[in-house]
Amino acid sequence: MSKIAVIYWSGTGNTQQMAEAIANQAHADLFAASEFTADKAANYDAFAFGCSAMGAEQLEESEFEPMYQDLRGSLSGKPVGLFGSYGWGDGEWIRTWAEDAEAAGARLVVEPVMANGSPDGDAETACAALGTALA
Repeated sequence: MSKIAVIYWSGTGNTQQMAEAIANQAHADLFAASEFTADKAANYDAFAFGCSAMGAEQLEESEFEPMYQDLRGSLSGKPVGLFGSYGWGDGEWIRTWAEDAEAAGARLVVEPVMANGSPDGDAETACAALGTALA
């Protein structure tokens, strides 16, 4: 059985809700971005990363982006899922992020999961599917 980490940053609680649903489905360990380090990453076989869209559709810059960049080099060949919520735009931030993760060698297990605001039924179903795919 794979050991899975779900790591997230959430400004409003929407992405945290998604992270909790994924972690529950995957029987994974759940971490806020500020709690996770490259040293901890060595203990995990698969990852789900969640971050809300910020500013001009980008990842949160003070906690999440530095943590992700520290781990980026260790994602090659690993199963990875991406998720997050947004309140404007069309999801460009997560598409750009998916391209970056794939360029780092991550193996995306499903299409990135997005929720416009609070996760609705479709987003909840997609979070469960992401958790199942990681498990």
